[in-house]
Amino acid sequence: MNESPKQAQRESIILRVLWMLVFLLVWQLAELLLGGLVVVQLVYRLIYGAPSASLMNFGDSLSQFLAQIGRFGSFHTDQKPWPFADWPTRARRKAKPPTACRLRHTRRVTKSPSCEAVGTAPR
Repeated sequence: MNESPKQAQRESIILRVLWMLVFLLVWQLAELLLGGLVVVQLVYRLIYGAPSASLMNFGDSLSQFLAQIGRFGSFHTDQKPWPFADWPTRARRKAKPPTACRLRHTRRVTKSPSCEAVGTAPR
């Protein structure tokens, strides 16, 4: 009935290990999803000449989610990642995303929807 602090700490660490195992599986799935997103983004860029802004944003937030799992698993934080916390939003970066709105095979400048979506002009 009265638990000793040592036993409570032991139960806490056992529960954390279980959560770490669950997030290890989630990590593996998210890693596959990120790999697929990389391939789709590459194909999109080859076809349209510029990366998709929505895929860039999702890839950024998925990368941050993986970082949250890493911080939880390495005991950097006690905050469990999504779905226990909010899904990470796109990071605000000063660097501009890569754009290549010139189609190489035709040598003509095109107005790609993804170039307009990220707020850049064609080269």
